[in-house]
Amino acid sequence: MSADALSAARAYAQALQSPGGRGDAAAGTGFSEVLQNAISQTIQTGRQADAAMTQAAVGKAELVDVVTAIAAAEVALETMVSVRDSAIQAYQEIMRMPI
Repeated sequence: MSADALSAARAYAQALQSPGGRGDAAAGTGFSEVLQNAISQTIQTGRQADAAMTQAAVGKAELVDVVTAIAAAEVALETMVSVRDSAIQAYQEIMRMPI
């Protein structure tokens, strides 16, 4: 399981443990906050990959660590692109609904 999959699993488990098991909305966290957190985590993952590449360039990091960090950043970015595409598709579906 990748780091992002583990993060998602932990977030899901935490949402189930919130009051009434109704997820983040019940805990006072709105969709925009969840989205902002996901974007922040994606940015942080990218920064970690950059740092690993920099460390490898100066000979202070193992190649396997760099490859792992880059793979994690790629998965995080692909996930965010997928979420974006789904949000656009949902918006387009809503706009096609008759009033």
